[in-house]
Amino acid sequence: MKTLCVYCGSNAGSRPIYTERAMVLGARLAREGIALVYGGGNVGLMGVVADAVLEAGGEAIGVIPEQLVNWEVAHKGLSKLEVVGSMHERKQRMFELADGFVALPGGFGTLDEMFEMLTWRQLGIGDKPCAFLDIDGFYSPLMGMLDRMVAERFLHPDQRKDLWHGDDIEAMLEWMRGYEPARSSKWMDEKRRSAMR
Repeated sequence: MKTLCVYCGSNAGSRPIYTERAMVLGARLAREGIALVYGGGNVGLMGVVADAVLEAGGEAIGVIPEQLVNWEVAHKGLSKLEVVGSMHERKQRMFELADGFVALPGGFGTLDEMFEMLTWRQLGIGDKPCAFLDIDGFYSPLMGMLDRMVAERFLHPDQRKDLWHGDDIEAMLEWMRGYEPARSSKWMDEKRRSAMR
Protein backbone atom coordinates (compact mmCIF):
# COMPACT_ATOMS: atom_id res chain seq x y z
CA MET A 1 0.00 0.00 0.00
CA LYS A 2 1.65 3.18 -1.24
CA THR A 3 -1.19 5.70 -0.96
CA LEU A 4 -4.15 6.10 1.35
CA CYS A 5 -7.11 8.40 0.81
CA VAL A 6 -8.45 10.00 3.99
CA TYR A 7 -11.94 11.47 4.04
CA CYS A 8 -12.69 13.76 6.97
CA GLY A 9 -14.38 16.93 8.09
CA SER A 10 -13.64 20.40 6.75
CA ASN A 11 -14.49 21.39 10.32
CA ALA A 12 -12.50 20.23 13.34
CA GLY A 13 -15.49 19.07 15.36
CA SER A 14 -16.39 19.85 18.94
CA ARG A 15 -13.73 17.87 20.79
CA PRO A 16 -9.92 18.12 20.81
CA ILE A 17 -9.60 14.32 20.51
CA TYR A 18 -10.67 14.51 16.85
CA THR A 19 -7.73 16.78 16.05
CA GLU A 20 -5.35 14.74 18.19
CA ARG A 21 -6.18 11.47 16.42
CA ALA A 22 -6.03 13.07 12.97
CA MET A 23 -2.52 14.24 13.82
CA VAL A 24 -1.54 10.75 14.98
CA LEU A 25 -2.84 9.21 11.74
CA GLY A 26 -1.01 11.75 9.58
CA ALA A 27 2.29 11.19 11.38
CA ARG A 28 1.86 7.42 11.17
CA LEU A 29 1.28 7.53 7.41
CA ALA A 30 4.47 9.53 6.97
CA ARG A 31 6.47 7.09 9.10
CA GLU A 32 5.10 4.14 7.09
CA GLY A 33 6.01 5.81 3.79
CA ILE A 34 2.34 5.94 2.76
CA ALA A 35 1.39 9.05 0.80
CA LEU A 36 -1.78 10.86 1.83
CA VAL A 37 -4.45 11.50 -0.78
CA TYR A 38 -7.17 13.85 0.42
CA GLY A 39 -9.45 16.70 -0.55
CA GLY A 40 -6.78 19.39 -0.71
CA GLY A 41 -8.15 21.74 1.95
CA ASN A 42 -6.33 23.65 4.68
CA VAL A 43 -9.33 23.70 7.02
CA GLY A 44 -10.75 21.38 9.69
CA LEU A 45 -9.51 17.83 10.11
CA MET A 46 -8.49 17.89 6.44
CA GLY A 47 -5.85 20.52 7.13
CA VAL A 48 -4.81 18.82 10.37
CA VAL A 49 -4.07 15.45 8.81
CA ALA A 50 -2.24 17.01 5.84
CA ASP A 51 -0.10 19.20 8.10
CA ALA A 52 0.76 16.21 10.29
CA VAL A 53 1.90 14.21 7.24
CA LEU A 54 4.04 17.09 5.97
CA GLU A 55 5.54 17.88 9.38
CA ALA A 56 6.61 14.24 9.70
CA GLY A 57 8.32 14.36 6.29
CA GLY A 58 5.64 12.54 4.32
CA GLU A 59 3.91 13.21 1.02
CA ALA A 60 0.47 14.86 0.86
CA ILE A 61 -1.48 14.97 -2.41
CA GLY A 62 -4.58 17.13 -2.57
CA VAL A 63 -7.40 16.95 -5.10
CA ILE A 64 -9.72 19.95 -5.00
CA PRO A 65 -12.48 21.35 -7.22
CA GLU A 66 -11.79 24.78 -8.70
CA GLN A 67 -14.75 26.28 -6.82
CA LEU A 68 -13.15 25.46 -3.47
CA VAL A 69 -9.80 26.90 -4.58
CA ASN A 70 -11.65 30.11 -5.36
CA TRP A 71 -13.09 30.08 -1.81
CA GLU A 72 -9.46 30.14 -0.61
CA VAL A 73 -9.51 26.86 1.27
CA ALA A 74 -6.83 25.12 -0.83
CA HIS A 75 -3.72 24.06 1.10
CA LYS A 76 -0.73 25.93 -0.35
CA GLY A 77 2.03 23.76 1.12
CA LEU A 78 1.22 20.30 -0.25
CA SER A 79 3.58 17.98 -2.08
CA LYS A 80 1.12 18.16 -4.97
CA LEU A 81 -2.25 19.84 -5.50
CA GLU A 82 -4.48 18.81 -8.40
CA VAL A 83 -7.31 21.16 -9.32
CA VAL A 84 -10.30 19.51 -11.01
CA GLY A 85 -13.54 20.81 -12.47
CA SER A 86 -16.13 19.23 -10.19
CA MET A 87 -16.80 17.11 -7.12
CA HIS A 88 -17.43 14.13 -9.40
CA GLU A 89 -14.01 14.53 -10.99
CA ARG A 90 -12.48 14.84 -7.55
CA LYS A 91 -13.93 11.51 -6.40
CA GLN A 92 -12.78 9.76 -9.57
CA ARG A 93 -9.26 11.16 -9.32
CA MET A 94 -8.93 10.29 -5.64
CA PHE A 95 -10.08 6.77 -6.48
CA GLU A 96 -7.39 6.51 -9.16
CA LEU A 97 -4.64 7.77 -6.86
CA ALA A 98 -5.45 5.78 -3.70
CA ASP A 99 -4.82 2.17 -2.70
CA GLY A 100 -7.42 2.35 0.08
CA PHE A 101 -9.86 4.68 1.83
CA VAL A 102 -10.25 5.76 5.45
CA ALA A 103 -12.97 7.90 7.01
CA LEU A 104 -12.23 10.02 10.05
CA PRO A 105 -15.12 11.93 11.63
CA GLY A 106 -16.87 14.34 9.30
CA GLY A 107 -20.21 15.38 7.89
CA PHE A 108 -22.19 14.92 4.68
CA GLY A 109 -19.14 15.12 2.41
CA THR A 110 -17.18 12.51 4.35
CA LEU A 111 -20.07 10.03 4.26
CA ASP A 112 -20.85 10.80 0.63
CA GLU A 113 -17.29 10.06 -0.47
CA MET A 114 -16.89 6.90 1.60
CA PHE A 115 -20.26 5.45 0.68
CA GLU A 116 -19.61 6.08 -3.00
CA MET A 117 -16.42 4.02 -2.70
CA LEU A 118 -18.34 1.26 -0.87
CA THR A 119 -21.01 1.32 -3.58
CA TRP A 120 -18.44 1.13 -6.38
CA ARG A 121 -16.85 -1.83 -4.64
CA GLN A 122 -20.23 -3.51 -4.20
CA LEU A 123 -20.88 -3.12 -7.94
CA GLY A 124 -17.44 -4.40 -8.92
CA ILE A 125 -16.15 -1.02 -10.12
CA GLY A 126 -13.38 -1.07 -7.51
CA ASP A 127 -11.85 -3.54 -5.08
CA LYS A 128 -9.96 -1.32 -2.65
CA PRO A 129 -10.27 -1.55 1.15
CA CYS A 130 -12.49 0.89 3.05
CA ALA A 131 -12.17 1.60 6.77
CA PHE A 132 -13.92 3.78 9.34
CA LEU A 133 -11.27 4.89 11.82
CA ASP A 134 -13.41 5.59 14.83
CA ILE A 135 -12.68 8.24 17.42
CA ASP A 136 -14.46 7.97 20.74
CA GLY A 137 -17.41 6.04 19.28
CA PHE A 138 -18.23 8.63 16.60
CA TYR A 139 -19.13 5.97 14.01
CA SER A 140 -20.80 3.45 16.34
CA PRO A 141 -24.36 4.64 15.50
CA LEU A 142 -23.57 4.38 11.79
CA MET A 143 -22.36 0.80 12.22
CA GLY A 144 -25.66 0.07 13.95
CA MET A 145 -27.48 1.40 10.89
CA LEU A 146 -25.45 -0.89 8.63
CA ASP A 147 -26.38 -3.83 10.86
CA ARG A 148 -30.02 -2.87 10.47
CA MET A 149 -29.60 -2.83 6.67
CA VAL A 150 -28.36 -6.41 6.92
CA ALA A 151 -31.21 -7.43 9.25
CA GLU A 152 -33.77 -5.93 6.86
CA ARG A 153 -32.10 -7.60 3.84
CA PHE A 154 -30.97 -4.45 2.06
CA LEU A 155 -27.29 -5.30 2.49
CA HIS A 156 -25.52 -8.65 2.12
CA PRO A 157 -23.83 -9.77 5.37
CA ASP A 158 -20.57 -10.43 3.52
CA GLN A 159 -20.54 -6.89 2.19
CA ARG A 160 -21.26 -5.53 5.66
CA LYS A 161 -18.18 -7.43 6.88
CA ASP A 162 -16.19 -6.14 3.90
CA LEU A 163 -15.23 -2.93 5.68
CA TRP A 164 -13.17 -2.23 8.77
CA HIS A 165 -14.36 -0.31 11.82
CA GLY A 166 -12.31 0.38 14.91
CA ASP A 167 -10.01 2.83 16.67
CA ASP A 168 -6.62 1.11 16.33
CA ILE A 169 -4.51 2.56 13.50
CA GLU A 170 -2.05 -0.35 13.59
CA ALA A 171 -4.86 -2.92 13.26
CA MET A 172 -6.47 -0.92 10.48
CA LEU A 173 -3.30 -0.73 8.40
CA GLU A 174 -2.64 -4.44 8.93
CA TRP A 175 -6.19 -5.26 7.76
CA MET A 176 -5.84 -3.02 4.72
CA ARG A 177 -2.53 -4.58 3.68
CA GLY A 178 -4.06 -8.07 3.77
CA TYR A 179 -7.42 -7.10 2.33
CA GLU A 180 -9.29 -9.57 0.11
CA PRO A 181 -12.57 -8.18 -1.30
CA ALA A 182 -15.85 -10.01 -0.71
CA ARG A 183 -17.14 -11.88 -3.75
CA SER A 184 -20.82 -12.06 -2.79
CA SER A 185 -23.51 -10.82 -5.15
CA LYS A 186 -25.29 -7.56 -4.43
CA TRP A 187 -28.58 -9.35 -5.14
CA MET A 188 -29.83 -11.32 -2.15
CA ASP A 189 -33.18 -12.56 -3.48
CA GLU A 190 -32.36 -13.61 -7.03
CA LYS A 191 -35.42 -15.84 -7.54
CA ARG A 192 -37.80 -13.27 -6.17
CA ARG A 193 -36.20 -10.53 -8.24
CA SER A 194 -36.62 -12.57 -11.42
CA ALA A 195 -40.26 -13.31 -10.57
CA MET A 196 -41.03 -9.62 -10.15
CA ARG A 197 -39.99 -8.71 -13.70
